[in-house]
Amino acid sequence: MHDDAKQKPVPWYRVPMVWLVLGGPLSVVVASIATAVIAWKHIDPVIATPQGEVVRPGDNMAPKLSPKDAMAPAMQGRNHAATPAEQ
Repeated sequence: MHDDAKQKPVPWYRVPMVWLVLGGPLSVVVASIATAVIAWKHIDPVIATPQGEVVRPGDNMAPKLSPKDAMAPAMQGRNHAATPAEQ
């Protein structure tokens, strides 16, 4: 008889390969539950629009500005970087 036949069988939870095989899917399940909890707690608000008004992408995202006003922050930053600081 071989020595292998006399050894007790190892329980399944003591085999490292079992944890390697189960670890991946279990981590995915935990991550998906965490993602679902975050999504449920931070639900985006519903934007109400008057009846008959057409909603287009980008509406209600920013105040209505003229193109000249939209460039103001970039121009101010450029001008600030180009001129010496006043003291």
